[in-house]
Amino acid sequence: MIMTRFDCMKLLADKLSDELVIVSLGASVDEWYNAAPHMREASLFQQQLGCVTPQAFGLAIGLPHRRIVSLDTDGGMLFNLGILATLANERPRNLFTIVWDNECYQSIGGPPTHTAKGIVSIAAIAKGAGIEHSYTATTLEEFDKHCVAGLTAEEPYILVAKVSSIVQPGIKRKHSDGREDKYIFVRHVEATENITIMGPSEHN
Repeated sequence: MIMTRFDCMKLLADKLSDELVIVSLGASVDEWYNAAPHMREASLFQQQLGCVTPQAFGLAIGLPHRRIVSLDTDGGMLFNLGILATLANERPRNLFTIVWDNECYQSIGGPPTHTAKGIVSIAAIAKGAGIEHSYTATTLEEFDKHCVAGLTAEEPYILVAKVSSIVQPGIKRKHSDGREDKYIFVRHVEATENITIMGPSEHN
């Protein structure tokens, strides 16, 4: 039986405490909101296709002492494969990237992505780009094992999780919008890093 994204998220969430997480758009937003309630302030939600892992990379460079987790999608990663070459060249020591590969663009009705035919492998593309630790997980046991390794790796680590397109039923909707999410996340980073990113508004 193919694993669900929500079950994977719960396994991952149990391993997180002070990490920062960048989350893609679509159903994964509400699933992560419910799977990891203790990580809500530490998660930046609803990032657009092609932007999730690049933003996580930027955080990893800016906060090299902090573990950053990118929760990307097959559609999002395929939209910007150049980030894999960037990770291979720059080799951030604190970035763990998970790609939820449900083989479809779920948020727009489910048309198939390039991985749907069983020919294209995002992990193989990442390895070809120069990221040695690039893997595909098809079971929860594999996923759990790679999460342990990815969260302690000192070089880029890519884990492609082959998940179903079923959205977890009966979960709460996240009610904040993108602007509110941004401020919540930034204030969390400021508080935990003891820095100022966005100062008070200036009135003329």
